[in-house]
Amino acid sequence: MTALVPAGSTSHGPRITVEVPVLRVGAGASDYEGLNRFVDSLRKPQSLHMTFLHVGILDDLGSDIVAWTKGLSAPEKVLPEIASWLTELPVLQGFLGKSDKLIPLGGGRLMGLEVDVPQEVHDYQALLVQGLHVLFDDLGLDNIDDFILSSPALGYKSPRWLPHIAVGKARSRHESPMDIAPVAIEFGDSRIRNRETLPLP
Repeated sequence: MTALVPAGSTSHGPRITVEVPVLRVGAGASDYEGLNRFVDSLRKPQSLHMTFLHVGILDDLGSDIVAWTKGLSAPEKVLPEIASWLTELPVLQGFLGKSDKLIPLGGGRLMGLEVDVPQEVHDYQALLVQGLHVLFDDLGLDNIDDFILSSPALGYKSPRWLPHIAVGKARSRHESPMDIAPVAIEFGDSRIRNRETLPLP
């Protein structure tokens, strides 16, 4: 599944994601900085990451669940269970990927590297989505696929996950995919962004 920051989100709080950090793009800093030719406001290398699962702002997710269940599932009960599920997820070990293409993201606002990754990475992302289904089923939600794709907090736009790294702003809203010289990309172990802000189970 592809998740982007929800455009309609009004809450201000830490966004929770399951992601992997980018440790290296290409052979050195110059390989990454060379992308300046294609994008505006190139992101700092230390902030680069690939998202597997966008959970969003927990208070927003709690509100979405309350609305979906018509008040039967209270946030103070479900959010600690979601936090517990997140902290018990297995860690995906670091891996290597490669990219030879820049693609538009976020409705054309951003550009990112489309990344080829090993099959076990796809399997891990699928495991996360399957686990999310089981979790929501345990929490009493029905029509879970519909909930995932319609929850503003989760921010899913497509049921298909496309491995990518957002690298900067698009120069126009009508950018097309662009071929680039192939680069190897090294990723670290999976982690939960803003894990320290999760409620205690």
